[in-house]
Amino acid sequence: MQFSHFAQHLEQLESLSSRLDMTAVLAKFFLDLDQAEIVPACYLLQGRLVPQYLSLEFQLSEKMIIRALTRLVSTQADQDQVQTNLFGEEDDSSSRDKITKLYKQVGDLGQTAVKVFENYGLSHRATHSKPLSLHDVFGSLTQIAQASGSGSQEKKVIGLVELLKQLDAISAKFIVRIILGKMRLGFSTMTMLDALSWAVCGSKLETPLLEEAYQKRADVGQLAESYLKLTSLSVAQRRSNLKSYSVQVGVPVVPALCQRLNTATEIIDKMGQVIAEPKYDGMRVQIHILKSTENKQKPVMVFTRSLENISPMFPELFTLVEKLDCKSCILDGEAIGFDPATGHFKSFQETITRKRKHQIEVTAKAVPLQFFVFDIMELDGQPLIDRSLEERKQILSNLLKSDESGILTEVKFETFDDAKKLKNYHQQMLTDGLEGVVIKQPKSQYAGGRKGWRWVKIKEAEGTTGKLTDTLDLVMMGYYKGRGKRAQFGLGAILTGIINDQGQIETIAKIGTGMSEEQLTQLKKLADIHQASTQPKQYQPVHKTLTPDAWLEPVVVLEIAADEITQSSVHEAGVALRFPRLIKIRPDKTWPQATSQSELAGLSQTKQ
Repeated sequence: MQFSHFAQHLEQLESLSSRLDMTAVLAKFFLDLDQAEIVPACYLLQGRLVPQYLSLEFQLSEKMIIRALTRLVSTQADQDQVQTNLFGEEDDSSSRDKITKLYKQVGDLGQTAVKVFENYGLSHRATHSKPLSLHDVFGSLTQIAQASGSGSQEKKVIGLVELLKQLDAISAKFIVRIILGKMRLGFSTMTMLDALSWAVCGSKLETPLLEEAYQKRADVGQLAESYLKLTSLSVAQRRSNLKSYSVQVGVPVVPALCQRLNTATEIIDKMGQVIAEPKYDGMRVQIHILKSTENKQKPVMVFTRSLENISPMFPELFTLVEKLDCKSCILDGEAIGFDPATGHFKSFQETITRKRKHQIEVTAKAVPLQFFVFDIMELDGQPLIDRSLEERKQILSNLLKSDESGILTEVKFETFDDAKKLKNYHQQMLTDGLEGVVIKQPKSQYAGGRKGWRWVKIKEAEGTTGKLTDTLDLVMMGYYKGRGKRAQFGLGAILTGIINDQGQIETIAKIGTGMSEEQLTQLKKLADIHQASTQPKQYQPVHKTLTPDAWLEPVVVLEIAADEITQSSVHEAGVALRFPRLIKIRPDKTWPQATSQSELAGLSQTKQ
């Protein structure tokens, strides 16, 4: 496929607002691809060169891209006349200043590239050279991203200029967006899975099987490549292949998440006999260990709940390779900072400081971690996710007995079938300073996301009045400029939303109180990074009285507490939060992991 054709598909997707329409366009796109193009195309659709769990960043800022556009313009003949066409009058300032000014007017660097191409007459160059294929462009982008060492920034700019010389305006637009990781297409991985099913069987009939496969091995490129090979098979054969798709060390499993129930009585009534274990307020980590590898894969890999690879941030884990009595394993657990002098756990915000790229050894000493492991998904090449939790717990216990380093701690659990005893256990965990408890079905298999009633959590003490039974994870949709004392922060209030049943984000709370100066500063920094020029496509229409001063891309997730849920004619969710307050920023979560409408329904508690 020519890259210009790929860019036209992206342009069409950007013009659509209906998820069903996007699915149909993506399905046709998948069928137009050659087999060798499927994997790179899937990553490019997401604004990446590699899957989410791997790291290959361009390290090109907006200023560097503007520099590349400026150099591109400087090679154009009769530049003075072209500048007059672009700005309507002669201007003595440099081309870089003009492009920067244009960017500030447009608000989207990709669209700015289109205007530069059109007005500087650059698109005709592409018509005089051999059209670049999707593979050609993917290779050039990879070379740009991999440029390193002395003078690497200059190499990247030169590489980008050479690539842009061979492209048309629409292709240039999406090249810029891919480099910035801001595609603005408005669909998620689930839409891609819908489209794959649609491409093969003409409907979303096989989406559940594709989702199940993706949860076992969270690489949509690998999955698409495997699935689109099955088009000639019968339905039974195709589904059998999907069922056999399983975990792989080095590729994260989508982590299992908790549903919510309000009381121990509800839990026992719904789940019967249960396993209960402490809920730690730490950083969810998935640890992959592979002792010997032929493909230069690292022996220890660590992934967050949002599938980010943060392996270098935990140097203490690399001693596990020789300590554990296994060839490979995948462990699920929680990392939490502690004070060696007192043994007390540190707050989540202190723990999350370990998630950094620089001064890792220094931070590791300042914030030592304990790794509490509660599940195992693979051991010595054998997938375990289809085994019962009881079996997995026994396998895990046997494995951790071989860890002489003491780095990993097995999470202790108790079994209950009596609501009163479960309630007492929960209260004891709260008294011990923990977040609450997680309750699990002993016979349950491991399944990513919030599926069924395998895992349930309780955080607040039963009988708590005047607030919801749990906090909410909300998407920060935009912000309002501060007034008075808050004017110095540039941010005075924020607009937040939840996920509706269609996977869209709709407003539920405008939060303007209860934020510290430190939190206001952090939020403004994040807002500056993720600001959007227009309302993102993932957002439902917002009531005119709630329109923020600045929109944000759906990236930042915030943990919010509130007293209760009330009916609302203004918020798109149909309800609003009474006395909402920011608890903390959740950099470990992505927007699809925010609280959904269905979850919200179970959180309300009558105020006494």
